[in-house]
Amino acid sequence: MKTPQLLDQLTRPADLVETLEEDAVRCKACAHRCLIHPGRRGICGVRFNRDGTLLVPHGYVAGVQIDPIEKKPFNHFLPGSEVLTFGMLGCNFHCCFCQNWFSSQALRDPAAVDAVNSIRQIPAESLVQYALDNGALGIASSYNEPLITAEWAVEVFKLAKAHGLRTAYVSNGYATPEVLDYLAPWLDGYKVDLKSMRDSEYRKMGGRLQPVLDAIRRVRELGLWLEVVTLVIPGINDTTEELWEAGRFLASVSPDIPWHVTAYHPDYKEDAPPTPSATLQRAAEIGQEAGLRYVYAGNLPGRVGSLEDTFCPHCGKGLILRRGYRLIGYHITDTGDCEFCSNPIAGVWQAGGTRHSGHGFPRRVSY
Repeated sequence: MKTPQLLDQLTRPADLVETLEEDAVRCKACAHRCLIHPGRRGICGVRFNRDGTLLVPHGYVAGVQIDPIEKKPFNHFLPGSEVLTFGMLGCNFHCCFCQNWFSSQALRDPAAVDAVNSIRQIPAESLVQYALDNGALGIASSYNEPLITAEWAVEVFKLAKAHGLRTAYVSNGYATPEVLDYLAPWLDGYKVDLKSMRDSEYRKMGGRLQPVLDAIRRVRELGLWLEVVTLVIPGINDTTEELWEAGRFLASVSPDIPWHVTAYHPDYKEDAPPTPSATLQRAAEIGQEAGLRYVYAGNLPGRVGSLEDTFCPHCGKGLILRRGYRLIGYHITDTGDCEFCSNPIAGVWQAGGTRHSGHGFPRRVSY
């Protein structure tokens, strides 16, 4: 499958690169650390070596819209607000259960080749202005895997931060220390997909487990706000044993990490049945018993009881009540404390009463 010529034109020299002998380069954007010789591409397909220079995606989007922050999902990062979300094309994994396969697998799967028709050239300044014009409080890089387009994200995020916007990454977490250090000065929130606690499952996706675990620790050490998502898939990662391992690992990093256990639906090559609500409830209970203070069940609004809501770990009162992406109750002070007992609640909170301004559903942006 040939990479469209237009994408190769929408590039710039990489920052995350090591130059080697005979014009070879080593990419440092993700944990594959691809050794790329002239005329060849990395595993992602979008970072390639032209005459000894690693070229990387720049100056385009394949999708952009205004999203509720809860859609990312983030539950402790500016709850109730909206973010402008942009994405490009490509991924460093090839998950058979991908829920965004049309953009992530566009350079790998002929069934997704039409995604190239959605790309639009756009300067970073315009993305930031779209966010400001639409009342968004932040900008997020998502839809495909943003680690492989980190240079473009940093260009956008630098401008966003200069205009007072928050920034976020929605990623599979297959990161290197170098890319996390590169992103950290311009990034506020990072959502990591912890897809399994089995290295054998990660091998099927095209990666390894350990770099993801290391990235979760590193994101926390860097002081970025971290939330973790596990798409719970029947027959793949839904055993009690594996869920216990995930919960215990996250609690060992910090009991304040919000863990989202979310429902899978068949959308790509995987033919497992949809995740029952009872499985999500069991997974959430395991996370709570493992020591996590904030565990959520997602993708099944109204079917998981109070597991959409945030509770104070000290007094037990409901602090943020949700239905889907909408907030229907909010009891956290502007300083991030429980309104009932003044216990500090981990998260990134927005002062000034803007937290209820979101529409609760995605909105397309014309560009």
